[in-house]
Amino acid sequence: QVQLVESGGGLVQAGGSLRLSCAASGRTRSFNVMGWYRQAPGKQRELVASIISGISTIYADSVKGRFTIARDNAANTVDLQMDSLKPEDTGVYYCNYRDYGVDYWGKGTLVTVSS
Repeated sequence: QVQLVESGGGLVQAGGSLRLSCAASGRTRSFNVMGWYRQAPGKQRELVASIISGISTIYADSVKGRFTIARDNAANTVDLQMDSLKPEDTGVYYCNYRDYGVDYWGKGTLVTVSS
């Protein structure tokens, strides 16, 4: 069983920055997939970025060059640095942990970007 808690969401103007953090606890491993998803109002949840420690990172085309995902295995956290934010980045951001074909999700943190 894995528990995920997100933090760092808030209100920011277009062009600004936010840093999201996800703290994982429970029966976690270091080299599974962790990532961030987001869901805009009235839209479906979409992948923003994912990471496998020591292997690779994946970014949605819409955030490449603006967002950076990083994992700290010692602290058991995964962060998402979001720069040059746009209004279309607005949504609830969810932390995801995937291992052995099972997905675990945090409750989400709201990011609102004003124009």
